[in-house]
Amino acid sequence: MSAMTISLPIEAEANKLLSSDPLALLIGMVLDQQIPLEKAFTSPWVLAQRLGHAYTAEELADFDPEALIAIFAEPPALHRFPKAMAARVQEVCRALVDRYDGDAANLWAGVEDGGELIKRVASLPGFGKQKSQIFVALLGKQYGVEPSGWREAAGGYGAEGSFKSVADIVDGESLGKVRAYKKEMKAAAKAK
Repeated sequence: MSAMTISLPIEAEANKLLSSDPLALLIGMVLDQQIPLEKAFTSPWVLAQRLGHAYTAEELADFDPEALIAIFAEPPALHRFPKAMAARVQEVCRALVDRYDGDAANLWAGVEDGGELIKRVASLPGFGKQKSQIFVALLGKQYGVEPSGWREAAGGYGAEGSFKSVADIVDGESLGKVRAYKKEMKAAAKAK
């Protein structure tokens, strides 16, 4: 697969890493909870800077857990919950090593259809239904991973022209639309 161009409204170097490194993209998705998405998807690049090199799933899977927590917690922390998220990233990397030869791209390589893709993604630690659907939508809309039925597997996040998640963000304007949608959903949930 040739690298696609991720163009979130974040540092250009962070987008470049997300575009060229499937593991960085996956880690960004892991971190995308309870913090702004700009922070979540910039943190894989910051992690590489702190390590001083491009990391691999094998390296992170085998990393000393306390040392990884310290790297995540170093100010500014890579996530609001550095201890829990360092552990989650390590769990996901271990799953990649165990099931996909340590290559995040193998998570979607050779999938028959969207159903198989969503099952693979949902089998990762911390990936519930919504996070899995958003990641499948991100892969399809911005990473060129488009097995038959991927839009259906991604649910509403796969719909063309929707502005519901990170999968739909390509600039500041689309970010605003996604934020407006999320605010609307929160208000609707609160009203119930």
